[in-house]
Amino acid sequence: MADDNHPYPQQHEKNATHSGIVALAGKPNVGKSTLLNAMLGQKISIVSRKAQTTRQQVLGILSREHWQVAFIDTPGVMEPRDRLQEFMVKSSFKAVSGADLAVVMTDARRGGEEEFDELLGRLARMDVPRVLAINKMDLVEKTSLLPLIRRLGDSALFEAIVPVSALHGQGVDELLGEISSRLPAGPFLYDPEQIATQPMRFFAAELVRETIFEQTRDELPYATTVAVDEYKERAAGKVYIRALIYVERESQKKIIIGRKGALLKLIGRESRQKIEEFTGTGVFLELWVKVREKWRRDQPFLHESGFDKNQI
Repeated sequence: MADDNHPYPQQHEKNATHSGIVALAGKPNVGKSTLLNAMLGQKISIVSRKAQTTRQQVLGILSREHWQVAFIDTPGVMEPRDRLQEFMVKSSFKAVSGADLAVVMTDARRGGEEEFDELLGRLARMDVPRVLAINKMDLVEKTSLLPLIRRLGDSALFEAIVPVSALHGQGVDELLGEISSRLPAGPFLYDPEQIATQPMRFFAAELVRETIFEQTRDELPYATTVAVDEYKERAAGKVYIRALIYVERESQKKIIIGRKGALLKLIGRESRQKIEEFTGTGVFLELWVKVREKWRRDQPFLHESGFDKNQI
């Protein structure tokens, strides 16, 4: 990561401040959340090997001496099959349209796919500067990467193209350099000590959901959502959290609970450790599993769960 006393934008006036909103956009599972965490130097966006892990916008704030970026980690763009996925797609494009800069991500192994070209077509119609991050550069040979860079460079859609490995941190500083040099002049948007805008209960719910993604398979993670029903600080600095895990069918509830409650206990233990690491304090986590049929198509429920009612 860059030194706090050495801002990237070489062309910016000395001692002038620059700030802006940068949207991370791309198809599912290209590594947007991993990249955000790498740029911030801290995990605020959940990740898994499964596609479509991110459902709501996660805003992460990176501040240096003379510049500040508010990154928006958007859900992956896919062909929606239900109300939840419709929200996710609308959320992604809304974030891009309102940003000062879009960082478009693609997987180095999949950059030539037709679906990615369709995404580029939609982005080209938006009046937003774009930088391309080609992720997972460490998984391909340089000889296969160069033709992709040339093809996308010839499209004139991007002001810069940066190969990166978000998982290993390769190219991240170079990408931050391209981003920060394009920030508009202006005061910081947030307190420099702030790294996110979501409340702590949001991150607690997300970390439980991440653990469910890790510990279950097939369709079950996508049929599951998590809501923190209670979040209270107790004596001796310990936090009490009561979280509700919603599934769509009784059979899914039985799977989440597991034989004699074994899987639910494992999810609780792993989630608690993650939340304690994130908050830096002791946590007492209580998990309950409830059935909410077809919740992904239930607009009132999605609204109650924190999704923007104007986009569902």
